[in-house]
Amino acid sequence: MQILFIHQNIPGQFRHLIADLVTNPDVQVWALGEAARVKANWQTVNPKLRLYGYVFQEKAVVPLNAHLRTTDVNIRRGLAVAKSLETLKTKGLNPDVIYGHPGWGEMLFVRDVFPGARIVNFCEFYFNAEGQDLGFDPEYPEYENLKYEVRAQNMTQSQSLLAGDLGICPTHWQKSRYPKALAEQMEVVFDGVDCNIVKPNPLATFALSPDRHLSVQDEVVTFVNRSLEPHRGFHVFTRTIPEIQRYRPAAQIVIVGGDGTSYSRPLAHGTYREKYSKEIDGRVDWSKVHFVGRIPYLRYLSLLQISTAHVYLSYPFVLSWSLMESMAAGCSIIASNTAPVREVIEDGINGRLVDFFDQPQLALHVADACENRDIFSQQRERARQQVVERYDLKGVCLPELKRLIFSC
Repeated sequence: MQILFIHQNIPGQFRHLIADLVTNPDVQVWALGEAARVKANWQTVNPKLRLYGYVFQEKAVVPLNAHLRTTDVNIRRGLAVAKSLETLKTKGLNPDVIYGHPGWGEMLFVRDVFPGARIVNFCEFYFNAEGQDLGFDPEYPEYENLKYEVRAQNMTQSQSLLAGDLGICPTHWQKSRYPKALAEQMEVVFDGVDCNIVKPNPLATFALSPDRHLSVQDEVVTFVNRSLEPHRGFHVFTRTIPEIQRYRPAAQIVIVGGDGTSYSRPLAHGTYREKYSKEIDGRVDWSKVHFVGRIPYLRYLSLLQISTAHVYLSYPFVLSWSLMESMAAGCSIIASNTAPVREVIEDGINGRLVDFFDQPQLALHVADACENRDIFSQQRERARQQVVERYDLKGVCLPELKRLIFSC
């Protein structure tokens, strides 16, 4: 049997499934990603994976109607994928199953190249003008005509889904954002958290420097995201730091994330970290605030394991892996009371929920978690137990993913 994975940033959300399938001698695992990214990431890819890259130029050759820019890019990306698949046919590719991400146009023409394959789409996010990130934050109002661009952005994804056999959504909220006609072919399965690796460890330490380490004995407030940006509440959290320090002057605040943007619009000048650090400068003890950038995975896990209070904020948007991993690591979680978060966090049961914009309440919840560790221990245990029961990689998610993908 052959299975082909398609993702511009391979392995992306398929990393666990690919790692599992390449160990099966009865399955040939092929993967296709954008050539430049494949070249940058090839050292981290399993050598048993038949990995290839497609060449793609994102910039349009001729000027376009502004509403069609995303559609044009996606169509050209889809054509680049189709061209590469035709070439891979000569190398023996004839997949029984194709599993790919339709968000960037890569799945547009796979049915035309391999009409007999079972096509599965990873349905991460459908753009909507209401009830999601667009217009959620009054500090960052969107352009008036963006509500029209939003519908155009869905054109290629919708066509890809119509040509597919099955869609897989990580969460029920993400599925709920798709039109009913498309959602009817979708199943909900999270990517999975390896709870044998992501777990509490009372002996964990986190190095701030070669001669300074934090442990569970310290008071540590953590905030983790791939990029420090408004979509993940960085501005709200940063503005709360002075108040957190007023309540808990001994707390060490550790912030993980890069200075770029993943979802929010880049600033015209500088970074969001620079912008909001400047805003609170003079009201904060910087010796106890640590920006550590992006860090290796195992170091990141150690940070979660020593966390006293972990803050997770998000617009109504795709749920972060970091939230699920912080639950599995047994963190005391203070999270935004937004729809995707409410799917996994129940206030007072396995974490605390606070209005996304309510900085005073956020500071109080963080202080409470730091002051009353014993009281919050049950919430920590329930958070981990929920992930073990519903989202464990090997016990729940991988078996279900394989059942759905390979079912006829």
